[in-house]
Amino acid sequence: MNNLTIRSATAADTAALATLAALDSRNVPASPQLVATDGDQLIAAVSTHDGAVIADPFVRSADVVEILRRRVRQVAEQPGSSRRAFALRAITH
Repeated sequence: MNNLTIRSATAADTAALATLAALDSRNVPASPQLVATDGDQLIAAVSTHDGAVIADPFVRSADVVEILRRRVRQVAEQPGSSRRAFALRAITH
């Protein structure tokens, strides 16, 4: 991976999330999601709602998934985060 980007998923990611979920033989995680991309390629996604993850099985993505999980924890720990308790519980278990 040359250019990893972590960002919130948008409506423009719907088709790519569905494709990634199919590759991973899973359902698309519940919204909202954070996604990791390498250029235009979606590598992994994690639900900030329940911690569900999908990842490209043809790309070394374990480290990317860990980065996504850490970012969800960081956001959840920010003061005033409405998802703080649930996100921390979902991602750490």
